[in-house]
Amino acid sequence: MMRNMHRWNSLLIVLGLVALAPARASGQPALVIDNITVIDGTGSPSVTGVSIVIDGGRFRAVGKNVDAPPGAERLDGSGKFAIPGLMDMHVHLRGGRAGSSPVDGLRALHGYLYSGVTSIYDAGNSPDFIFALRDQERSGEIVAPRIFATGSVVTAPGGHGGRGAVTVEDFARDRKKLDEHIARKPDILKITQDEHGWGTRPLIRHMPVDLLQQVIRYYHEHGIRTTIHTSNELRAWDAIYAGIDTLAHPVIQAPVSERYLNMMGVKRIPQVSTLTIGDGYGRLVDHPEFLDEPLYRATLLPSAIERLRGATRREWEERRWTQWMKVMTPVAQENLRLLNEAGGIVVLGTDQSLGPAVHRELELLVGGGISPLDAIRMATLHGAIFLGMEDELGTIQVGKRADLVLLDADPTVDIDNAKKIHMVIKGGAVIDRSKLALPVNGVTD
Repeated sequence: MMRNMHRWNSLLIVLGLVALAPARASGQPALVIDNITVIDGTGSPSVTGVSIVIDGGRFRAVGKNVDAPPGAERLDGSGKFAIPGLMDMHVHLRGGRAGSSPVDGLRALHGYLYSGVTSIYDAGNSPDFIFALRDQERSGEIVAPRIFATGSVVTAPGGHGGRGAVTVEDFARDRKKLDEHIARKPDILKITQDEHGWGTRPLIRHMPVDLLQQVIRYYHEHGIRTTIHTSNELRAWDAIYAGIDTLAHPVIQAPVSERYLNMMGVKRIPQVSTLTIGDGYGRLVDHPEFLDEPLYRATLLPSAIERLRGATRREWEERRWTQWMKVMTPVAQENLRLLNEAGGIVVLGTDQSLGPAVHRELELLVGGGISPLDAIRMATLHGAIFLGMEDELGTIQVGKRADLVLLDADPTVDIDNAKKIHMVIKGGAVIDRSKLALPVNGVTD
């Protein structure tokens, strides 16, 4: 315990030093990035020779002939490519569960920034842990991606993700539990609605549809958006009829119907991709060499990489679930491709807790037949739509918060180029990646 506290305090010192950068940036002159190629996140083709003006933490001008404020700092963007800050809309940040340390969460947050991720949504965690980090990020106490969070999930007694959840069986009787959850000010309510009964999973309980509808309506009355864990088309239909705002996972159990695709194309309910979580089992077993990629080496502790290569890989080799995911992940990939073609809103999310996973998710989306340009939109604008913040985040457009990533190569030609990060800017402040508390910078405990 004392060692963990020492690590916690040491890392907070590092975080505190880095946190001075945005504070100083707020008093600095405007920033102008000249002659850069802009991929704005809307899905529109890239535009060359653009100037971006950032002032007061927002985009003030984006175009070819713009006026720079007097005294503005200028950067030459020649040969660089600008995309909006990446967004991971399904995270379970490590550090909040039993057996883990809050230090792990702080390191993971820096790993996201290092990887070009400027916003995350935590879809279920210890409320004390995640809401404290959210408040610290918003107050500027720590440098981290923008944090949006659920805290505890809501489910039926014995339902999916039930450990630490708010369980609801009777609305009138259990409403006090919901009120206590609402008092914590979650950004989004997450419900789990999955009876399992497929793969290696036995059947478990889930909410009746009328109760599901009552819970969703109650959170809407308090101005809180909602998302839901489902894995099959039937439960997705139930949730949509009940008024859900977003879906936290793709349909993975079977190919989706044409009726479902038509409905999603019309209603445009955001659906999160989460391919990486299933892909990860077989990838580690069959191709552990991915752990040698620069982003993984930069952000994961050497001890964590060793554990993944050894004990975790051996465990996953023996798990039947690994074989199931090898079969079902391609089903989800195809469902997402069809959903995108039907005009639905696919949102990038990983169901992981590390920045490099966002780039794996991009690879899987493109590998499933989605264009790099569309995949970038899923990781930017569609993330903002998922949050209900598309007027504030997600694209490089005048008036929005200045979150962007400068790349050394064109990601619309090869999505792997999204890993070639030159600079990360969040809220108009340049993140000094060399000062983040990560292995790449010598912080290994």
